[in-house]
Formats: sequence, C-alpha cells, structure tokens
Amino acid sequence: MNYSNLFKIAMRAIAANKLRSFLTMLGIIIGVASVIAMMAIGQGSKKSIQANIAEMGSNMIMIRPGQDKG
Repeated sequence: MNYSNLFKIAMRAIAANKLRSFLTMLGIIIGVASVIAMMAIGQGSKKSIQANIAEMGSNMIMIRPGQDKG
C-alpha cells in the first residue's frame, strides 16, 4: 500500500466515526492547552517569587537549621 491509499483509508475511518474523531480531537486540544497553561502559571510564579526576593534584598533572608522534632 502506498501513502495515498493509507490516507484515503484514514479519512474514511474519520468520516465513519465522526463523534469519536471529534471527542479525540477535543481531548488532545484540552490536554495541550492544559500543559501550556500549567507551564505559563509555573513561569509566572517563578518570576513573581524572584521579583519579590530581589525587592526584599539579599540581606533580608536568613536561613537557620531546623529543630529536631523527635
């Protein structure tokens, strides 16, 4: 089989199962949009935290060892 026959078979299968094809497409679109949104939220949060830390200055942050709770 060549690629044109495979393409025709695929198009017939998509046309025969319109609802399934639509739901599959919708799921892929929602999934990709969710990943993009989570990446954007993560990048925005990172920049916001970095800006807040830079605004406070480097001498305002103190790191101390934790207490043993055992």
